[in-house]
Amino acid sequence: MSEFTLGGYMRKHDRAAAFGGSDGQAYSVAIYVDEEPDVRGRYGAALLFVRWSESGDRPVGHLESDTLAWGRTPGEAEAGLEALSLYDVKAALDEAIAKAPVSW
Repeated sequence: MSEFTLGGYMRKHDRAAAFGGSDGQAYSVAIYVDEEPDVRGRYGAALLFVRWSESGDRPVGHLESDTLAWGRTPGEAEAGLEALSLYDVKAALDEAIAKAPVSW
């Protein structure tokens, strides 16, 4: 897997990918997979973006993407997100920022 994918980056660098959001704030990204399947038996997976304080020493909030991948198992759903390019992950972050309430 290329280091330009989310999974490839995390494996090569042994850490979460981090991005500057369109709001000027720093975010790291994690993968979230549903604990239970939906009515069709599929597990959904989304991205969880942790927003960091100005100094970067503590989380101060988070955003979530829409469900971006589905799988028959949690592992399949997770693999779908790991295959996303870092450009697609950044686009998902900026979309989540645009949808977020202004007051957060």
